[in-house]
Amino acid sequence: MPNRSHLTEFAGLPVVEFTGWDALRDDFGLAMYWARNRREPHTEHPKNYARLFETVADPGSAAWRLRMETPSYGTGSNGPIDTLGQYLGRFAEIVAPAEVTALIVGYMGGDYEAMPPDEVRDRLLDIAPKLTALRSLFFGEIRQQENEISWIEHGDLAPLLAAFPGLAEFTVRGGSAGLGLALGEHRALRSLTVQSGALRPEVVRDVCASPLPGLERLELWPGSKEYGGESTPEDLAPVLSGEAFPRLRHLGLRNAEELDDWIPALAGAPVLSSLDTLDLSLGTLTDEGARALLGAPAFRGLKRLDLHHHYMSEETAARVRAEFAGAGVEVDVSDPREPDVDEYGGETHVHRYSAVSE
Repeated sequence: MPNRSHLTEFAGLPVVEFTGWDALRDDFGLAMYWARNRREPHTEHPKNYARLFETVADPGSAAWRLRMETPSYGTGSNGPIDTLGQYLGRFAEIVAPAEVTALIVGYMGGDYEAMPPDEVRDRLLDIAPKLTALRSLFFGEIRQQENEISWIEHGDLAPLLAAFPGLAEFTVRGGSAGLGLALGEHRALRSLTVQSGALRPEVVRDVCASPLPGLERLELWPGSKEYGGESTPEDLAPVLSGEAFPRLRHLGLRNAEELDDWIPALAGAPVLSSLDTLDLSLGTLTDEGARALLGAPAFRGLKRLDLHHHYMSEETAARVRAEFAGAGVEVDVSDPREPDVDEYGGETHVHRYSAVSE
């Protein structure tokens, strides 16, 4: 699943994690110990330090991940650990910030009280004037082992977009409760992705109302109603009409728990005629939704249709693959799932889950 592991590539660049000078010094010491004691058995292997040092010399050659694995208020073997402000300040000192083009902000340690949702945003805003070349930003690349997607809290992220007027790609993960994306005009943004286990309707409406004249790719994760993901096609109406983002060529409605309900609205949506790709993966598509897909000629004008992670029967998936391929549409029907079935109260209950929820 998308939140099970860290990205190894972002914005077309390999990802390199900035560990901070103290950790880098300790890691380098471990590598030197290895070099001096090659004959001794070791259970751990040194990292690829050469790659990190090379990237420091050429900051634009990689996407930088900022991540504090330990709580900011703790202590380590070499004294106090950096605060978030110190860590980000050191990054801006060691890595030439004006050359960084892609940035990933991951887990920053601490619990909710020690690291309020807005603090990471505000400390990033502190160094924003130095990141003049930034074009791609992933805010909240947090793995499931670090925090469940429904527990990742964000506040108003509109100031981030305002602070980076040259940003072309923005991705955020989490923020089921307090996420704010009522964006001001941003003429450079081409791609916007909101990964959530439960995307609130007001966030969808705010995105649709944001003046983003250059937007070409939009990806939203409606998620689960159990966690507050109650978005409907009506909330996305300005996008489906084709009026919100006239340059849109890719639409993703991924991780939708009730994906079948979206298919009729998509089938009659004017935006479909201008799309190259439609991504409905990670959701709960069943044979019922598949029949609606097959019965709507508008879907056959796409170049690519992604349906992987679905609940279609083998026969229906084969029919979808054959008919869309015959129409010249590249289609992905991989990763079929089986529903959970249980019985209680004398009734049979069938459960289908989107890929990422809790």
